[in-house]
Amino acid sequence: MSRDRFLRIHSPEFRAMSERVLRVTALTSRLNVLPFDDEAGRAELLEQILGRPLPARVTIYPPFFTDHGLNLDLAERVFINQNCTFLDYAGIRLAERVMVGPKVTFITGGHPVDPTERREWLTGAPIDVAENVWIGAGATILPGVSIGADAVIAAGAVVAEDVPPATLVAGPKATQRRQW
Repeated sequence: MSRDRFLRIHSPEFRAMSERVLRVTALTSRLNVLPFDDEAGRAELLEQILGRPLPARVTIYPPFFTDHGLNLDLAERVFINQNCTFLDYAGIRLAERVMVGPKVTFITGGHPVDPTERREWLTGAPIDVAENVWIGAGATILPGVSIGADAVIAAGAVVAEDVPPATLVAGPKATQRRQW
């Protein structure tokens, strides 16, 4: 069975998700202007954003952005540097000891390629990052990607395919696939 998700844009489910996105955007706006040393305020806002307390020894340096929050699963000892974005509509899991550099973007949502369906559907697929992965500054992780344990994603990499364990990946991925 496919891990892809499809959500009709003009539906009650989409409206509910849109309301959650607006609420979380307001919460992250508040989070990102707190004094850095206000650890209690940061923990309280992150609990509201994620729907649960942060696991032990998770570090998140603001600014921090997410559009949903409830589908972001962080294990213990995860480190997230400044200015990272987690678009977690379809789910993002970071296993123990994952390190995320500054300006990393995780994107689980998208739209169909077909222009007649593009404004009707939201698509998505989860991102799964295994233990002890290091993701370098400015990397982008796209929908449906799994990254194996101990892998390293180089700074600026665009990850559009699964990464095997103990592998270094680097570079952009944009290539022409088809025309219509």
